[in-house]
This record gives sequence, C-alpha cells and structure tokens, in this order.
Amino acid sequence: MVIIRKSIRRLKKKRMIVPENREDLGLQIKAEKGLLENNLSKLRFEIREGFGNTADLRMVDIDFFLKKGLIIYLESMVDAKTLKETTQMLWSKQNDEGAGFSIEDFTILCKMAFGGASIQFVKTKEEIFLAICSGSIIIMFEELESAVSIGMESNDKRTVVEPSTQTVVRGPKDGFIESLSTNVGLIRRRIRNQNLHFEQFVIGEATNTSVYMGYVKGIANQAILEEVRNRLQKISVSAIFESGNIEELIIDKTFTFFPLAMNTERPDTVAGNLMEGKIVILIDGTPFALLVPAVFVNFFEVSEDYYQPFFLGTFIRGIRYLAFMIALLTPSIYVGILTFHHELLPTSLLLSVIAQRASVPFPAVVEVLLMEITFEILREAGIRMPRTVGQMVSIVGALVIGQAAAEAGIISNIMIIIVAITAIANFVSPIYSFAAASRILRFLLIIMASFLGLYGVLLVLVAMVAHLSSLRSFGVPYLAPLAPIIIEDQKDVILRFPIWSMIKRPKYMRAESEKKVFAESSPSPPPRKGGNLG
Repeated sequence: MVIIRKSIRRLKKKRMIVPENREDLGLQIKAEKGLLENNLSKLRFEIREGFGNTADLRMVDIDFFLKKGLIIYLESMVDAKTLKETTQMLWSKQNDEGAGFSIEDFTILCKMAFGGASIQFVKTKEEIFLAICSGSIIIMFEELESAVSIGMESNDKRTVVEPSTQTVVRGPKDGFIESLSTNVGLIRRRIRNQNLHFEQFVIGEATNTSVYMGYVKGIANQAILEEVRNRLQKISVSAIFESGNIEELIIDKTFTFFPLAMNTERPDTVAGNLMEGKIVILIDGTPFALLVPAVFVNFFEVSEDYYQPFFLGTFIRGIRYLAFMIALLTPSIYVGILTFHHELLPTSLLLSVIAQRASVPFPAVVEVLLMEITFEILREAGIRMPRTVGQMVSIVGALVIGQAAAEAGIISNIMIIIVAITAIANFVSPIYSFAAASRILRFLLIIMASFLGLYGVLLVLVAMVAHLSSLRSFGVPYLAPLAPIIIEDQKDVILRFPIWSMIKRPKYMRAESEKKVFAESSPSPPPRKGGNLG
C-alpha cells in the first residue's frame, strides 16, 4: 500500500485526460523515467506488492493476437457483466482481424472496440494504480509501452428517490444520491444549456475523492468563481468522505454557529441557485450538495416558494421567520419573566403560573434546562434508532416523560407547553444545519436570562446581530441584502413578489448577467366586447 500512496501523491494534481486524437496516443514513446516496462512479470509483482496481496485484486493472463497480455482489476470495483461483455468483444475482434498484431493494430482495435467507453491510455505505474482504484480495468501486452484503462465501475447504487430531509408538497420528488454522475445528470435535466460547466477536482491524499464544481458561465461572478476554485485546489487532507468535510475546509475561518454554505439534497434547489449566480460543489459518495456563497436569508427559502402562488409563498416564508424567533427566544423569555419581570404578565396569568409552580422544587432556569436537555436527548435517540421505532420513541417518550414529570411535581404544565412550542417551531427550518445554530444559541440565551433577565436576552441578540454583520461567505456579506440594505433585492427576502416582477438577479451576487426576467408584467385579460369575450 505504500507504493500506491506514493504513486497517487505524485499524480494528485495531474488529470488523466483522453486525447482528442487517439492515433497520437504516445504509444511509440521511448522508455523514460516512469514509463511502463515491457516485462509483464515485473509489472505483476509490483502491482501485487503495491496492493499488498489484497483479496479482491484480479490479474488474468490472456493470449491475444499471439501476444501475451494481462488484465488487471479490483473485483469489488468493476461491474461483472460489463467486464464479460468487454472480453467477449476483444475475442471477437481478434477473430475478425487475423493473427497479425502491432502497435498500430492495438490503437485501431481500441478505437473500434471501445470508442464509446471511458478509455484512457496510461504509461506509468502511478496512472495504473489510480485507474484500478477508480473502478477501471487495465489491459496491457508485452512489447507495448502503454496500457489501456477502460472504465467499468460497478453500477451498484441507490435509485433516485424523494429527499428524506427536505420534502415538499408541490414540486419535483427526485433527490440526489451517492453517485456523482447521476447527480450531475439530474442538474443537467433542469438546465439544458451548454453554459452549465463542471470542473473536476481530486481531493484527498488517500481517498482520491472526485469533487465537481458547477456553475453557469455568463451568470456566475468570475471573482467568486476563482475564489472557490482556489480554495478547493488548496485543500490538502488525507481523506474526504462527505460534503461537510469540504465545507469546513473552504468556508471563511470564522468561529460561528451559523452555516456559511448551504447544503441540499434537491436538484431543483441547486438548479434555481445556479441560475441566480451561485456555485454548486458535488462530492462523490454523498447526496448532499453545497451551494456557495450562502447568506442568512437563503436559509428561510425553499424551492417550493416559487411553485406556489406568490401570496401563499410570502405567508409561508413569514411563518418560517416567526418560527425561528419562537424557537430562539421562547424559553429565555419565560425564564427572564419568571425570574425578574413578573409585572409583564397579566395578573390572572401570573397567578395561574405561580399556582402551577407551587410544587416545583427548582428555579425556572433549572426547570427549562432540564426539559430542553431531555428533549434534545429524545430527538437524538429518534434519529439514531431504527426508523420503525424512532418516531414512536420521540413522541411517546416526550408525552410519557413530560406527563409523569408534571404529575410528580418536577416541572410545571406551562413548561411542557413552552418546550413543545419551541421544538415544533425549530422543526420548521428547512435546513438542518441552520436549525442546529438556533438550538445552540437557545441555551446561551437561557443562561443569560437567568442572570440578567430580558436585558441579558437583548444583550445576546445585539451581539448576535453584530456577529452576523461581520460574517462573509466568499466575500459576500452574510446579512445581505438586509445589511447592507439593497432595495432592489427586497422583492425576494421576507416577501416573495410575483416571478414576473423579479426582473434582476440578486445584487449581492454580482452576477455577470443581471437580468433574468424579460417580461416586466403579467398578461392582462383580453378586452370585453358587448359583455362577452372574443
């Protein structure tokens, strides 16, 4: 395995690109440093030594055109059916072409047999190691200084299904899967335009994970695009397994609870943001794509807002903003009022709350923290347990524990209502990572309210707004278009104006092409003649 690591490290920044003219493939290149030698036995030994006699390595001897050859592949990575069809095709070409065999014959044969396949001609052992680990088979013969790599990666993958974390009532039901090529295809089905470009990066010294950066040429800002490209190229780690790894390595180095890149499983969300000038990052092996730059208001928007009538989309978006404030502030306001500001409650309500808390042995802050931590435990248990019992545990656990605690006098009934409202409001957030930020800040607000009352809550809110104002996502202010205020962009922030009225793309994205709607009004009904249409 040491040889593989060294080989891939030297090849890391070098892509294997299929030449446009396969007749100038360099098959006649003389031996130089790194070129394959003609000795198949030595090559067999080096490859077996490099892979450490791994159980799934296969090396098959072949006789082809009276030449000794070798087929090398990893059984766990290639598709068995495709491999069988390829070998059969090779034998059929041999029967058709006769017994003569030369470098020119080999070149023509590869063009005829595999012209539509993913073919790469490799000349070094480093390229062979990387191709085998990527799910290709290697075919080489004695007296030839180049081998052919044919992509045959196994097609074992999930089918395209509805996203499990970002469901919609109206809109497409397909979602990303763990296959990079499938995810790219889902985006291209929505943006059928030659200006949709994808750039490939291979990241991870050990894992060699494929990462795609996608954008629409002519819309995406070149300065932002170059910044994202540079940050991806500078990543130097041993392993990349999920988009969260990439997110931590490319976002601005700022200590913050709030996400600076948006993740999504929805191809329509990605397509819509690409048309706004944003950049998508796709990682092989995960269904979550990253969208950058991301600003605060993006985490309250979902693609369904644009599939519903604009007044309904505005109402639902307003509910999300309200739910965020409820989830963030309700427990801390409860603690602040009961601890320092009793006069803010109506007398009848205050007497009712005091009567309920008469048997509770803990102060309000301990009561709130006890219930919040209990609910966080139940939430995590519901996620990690098998789906058949996970929801039952969350619901039944909350009901049983809450009711039993109230009857035992450990907490009050009003506390159960507060925690339930807070939890439900937290689930309204369409992006899980953003909802997690409010969950963490909620505990800070509760602690400050227990010391300073509502003044402590206000102090934390002021600090939070100042912190948000200081954040940048790839150079874009995090609170844009609210701070700095951009009047033209207010049509798609808290309110969702009709699509025909949102003529330009967001100013803060500095898109190359600003205009996105070319009809500045909706169609008017035809004039009436004599009280009838027509």
